[in-house]
Formats: sequence, structure tokens, C-alpha cells
Amino acid sequence: MIDLSRLQTLIEQLQHQAAETDRVRGEAQRPLFDQQLFRHRSKLLTPCVTEIAQELATLQKEQQAGRLLPERTQHVCEKLIAQIHAVQREFATQQIRKNEPKQAVSKRRSINEIYQDLNQHRDWERRLKSMLRDKETLLNRCGSQFEQQQSQKEVLVLEGRISRCQTAIVKLEEEINRRERKG
Repeated sequence: MIDLSRLQTLIEQLQHQAAETDRVRGEAQRPLFDQQLFRHRSKLLTPCVTEIAQELATLQKEQQAGRLLPERTQHVCEKLIAQIHAVQREFATQQIRKNEPKQAVSKRRSINEIYQDLNQHRDWERRLKSMLRDKETLLNRCGSQFEQQQSQKEVLVLEGRISRCQTAIVKLEEEINRRERKG
């Protein structure tokens, strides 16, 4: 018969620590642990420690009823230990996480700002295309090999800028359409 009381004491300590950490830190941006480790995709520690406590309680009931098989005991205990270590690592890395830069909260732009941005990109596209035409004309008139290579490089750079500009225009138009459909 395995003594599960030491695990019970450790889990009770973890429950207090998790509650305090959740109270101070609040919810994480993403689930804290992988679904292979914990069934729930929690962004708080308390539900994770509760899951550990429930698993231990199930194990204790099976043990008291005399239905606990050695293979199951080993499997469940290994999982419990892995879960406990994961929660303890989370406590240990709290200070590091506190010092991590917070992700900037994206400011939602007004539809007018998006339209202004779209017009700016269309203006850039028009100017870039004009510059490209000028460079292509110059390329056709180049005399030396060096001048031709320089003009070809400039043409390629301009084509790349036009392509990026067009991609941005498409994204802005899609965002405007999305916003206007929503109302």
C-alpha cells in the first residue's frame, strides 16, 4: 500500500500558492500547460492544481476500495509528479515572467484612419509605378554594362516595393470590407 498522504500535503500547499499567484498575477494570455499534461486549457494555476487534487482523490478512493492496480498506480503517480513539477516550475519562473515585456495592446484604428492609410498606400503605389517607368526607360537607353546592371537592380527594388505596397493595399481593403460588413 502506497502512502499518498505526503502527496496530499504537497497538493494542499500548491493550492494555497496557486490561489495567491492567480490573485496577484491574474489570467495568462495563453493556456499555461499542454493538454497532454492537464485536461483543461486553463490560463490560471488554481484549476490545474484542482485537477491534480481530484486525480489524487480518485487514486485514494480506489486504494481504499482495494481496486488499485500497481500499473495504474505507477502511471497515475508519474502523471501527478509531472503535473506537480510543471506547477512548481511555473511558480519558480514567476519573477522572470514578471520582467518580460508586456505585449503591446493593439489600438483599434477608426475606419477613417484605415481609409487614410489606404489612400496613402495608393499614392505611394502610383509614385513607385511612375519611378519604375522612368527607370525602365533609362534601362533601355543605358550604354555601358555597369549602367545597365545598376538600372536593373533599381528596377528590381522598385518592383519589390510596388509588390509590398499592393499587398498592403489588399489587406487594407479587406479590413475595410470586414468592418463595413460588421457595421
